[in-house]
Amino acid sequence: MMKLYWSPRSRSFSGLWLMEETGQPYERVLTDISTGAQKTPEFLAVNPMGKVPALKDGDVSIAEASAICAYVADRYPEAKLAPPIGDPRRGKYLQWLFFSPGCIEPAIIQIFTKIDVPTSTAAWGSATQVFDVLDAALEKGPFLLGDTFSAADIMIGSGLNFAIRLFKMVPSRPSFDRYIDACSARPAFQRATVIAAG
Repeated sequence: MMKLYWSPRSRSFSGLWLMEETGQPYERVLTDISTGAQKTPEFLAVNPMGKVPALKDGDVSIAEASAICAYVADRYPEAKLAPPIGDPRRGKYLQWLFFSPGCIEPAIIQIFTKIDVPTSTAAWGSATQVFDVLDAALEKGPFLLGDTFSAADIMIGSGLNFAIRLFKMVPSRPSFDRYIDACSARPAFQRATVIAAG
């Protein structure tokens, strides 16, 4: 059985939502970052970066939320959280799966800290560009791959919910509101919300 290391009010919501979407049993290991639990030798053996979420599957340890999504989606293909290898949608799925940590999270940090980073040197371009690109992609909806929900929606949906609805760090747009509504209507999202609330 997989073990998911998580903490309330953190990026590990994506891991909870992901595991709930699989429909598979898993063990939740509360790693409360507010108490420093992520810095214990036991946890650092799972993720030397001392961050949640982290996942153990037997002898395999995985850190980084997008990597966890990719691994679990491929490990449980019956959950249909990823287009299979060879499917033409696989490339876009992977692009959006990694758009969250590669573009959205840096853009949120840029907005939050008001740091001026030249677009020519920022790997994500600019916060405006990131959210314009996402806005255009979500206009087609309801999900990033059209009618097909995927683990990429877990990464981006949880990030937008966090940044727009929970912490009001990013201004909303009509496409973002529709998308967050579609994501939060999923029963697995709702179960994860209850778990995360304690």
